[in-house]
Amino acid sequence: MHAEGGLSALQILHAGRYGYTPLNRGASNLKSPITPFKPRALSSRGVERTIANYVRAAKLAQLGGYDGVEIMGSEGYLINQFLSEHTNNRSDSWGGSAENRMRFPVEIVRRVREAVGTEFMISYRISLLDLIPKGQTWDETEELAHKIEAAGASFFNTGIGWHEARVPTIFTSVPRVAFASWSGKLRSQVHIPVMASNRINTPETAEQILSEGNADLISMARPFLADAEFVNKAATGRADEINICIACNQACLDHTFANKKASCMLNPRAGRETTLRLLPVPPQRRKSIAVVGAGPAGLAAATGLAERGHAVTLFEARAELGGQFRLAM
Repeated sequence: MHAEGGLSALQILHAGRYGYTPLNRGASNLKSPITPFKPRALSSRGVERTIANYVRAAKLAQLGGYDGVEIMGSEGYLINQFLSEHTNNRSDSWGGSAENRMRFPVEIVRRVREAVGTEFMISYRISLLDLIPKGQTWDETEELAHKIEAAGASFFNTGIGWHEARVPTIFTSVPRVAFASWSGKLRSQVHIPVMASNRINTPETAEQILSEGNADLISMARPFLADAEFVNKAATGRADEINICIACNQACLDHTFANKKASCMLNPRAGRETTLRLLPVPPQRRKSIAVVGAGPAGLAAATGLAERGHAVTLFEARAELGGQFRLAM
């Protein structure tokens, strides 16, 4: 990555009560509705040990050659669980008032910054909307952002909604750039860069967010599973060739939560790049192949065969490609 001019950051995530283990820990002993195990509440010493573990993880990332870390503070994971009254019923200095509930993430960022120095990036992924009962108010979110910035964060990544929230945030039914205005709202309140995320799956939507002043940076993940050449195609004027993520979540998030290998319904090679390799065929084995039907399966077959070197002719009765999939568009 460095050889190609890129930078890398390691995300540090503690699942808290979302952990799939009977040994999981949380801000309080309140069970998550999406996992089978009830957590034990961290003791005060346990909180301090957990903060120290965040610091240790950041130092290891620095020693390993990363350029920064991202501290996951959204989507309902452990840090979010400390911030919200919905999951924090503690009566010690880590719970109760909004200020006490904010101590956990602020101390993590402050101590990580002390440990890694000033030249190492620290991204903090902040929850702009929890979308759960007793989630943080916007005033509390702004206050947290100011505290995190003062503690030493380099920039904010933004998250929307907890995993247990009943409001959809990342599915196909959610309009593209639906939450960009919220990252813009945060951007107007802080002095460090803000990154937008959620339902951004084309270069055009990314450019729209940036040009409208709603973010300084763009965060994408699933679109790169759908097409690993996303950035290269966008940079060379071939955006129309991008295999666009449709936000179905069936082979990425659904597989992850089921402890299966993450992949992509639109790109089965995702996660299997070293085993599902399309190797060029020797000239003496090249064939002339007819593919009948230009639906998703036919298009994928024709493309794969052509990439291997075969001469492919694609036949379709209609004037447009896509087959029955067009009915869903």
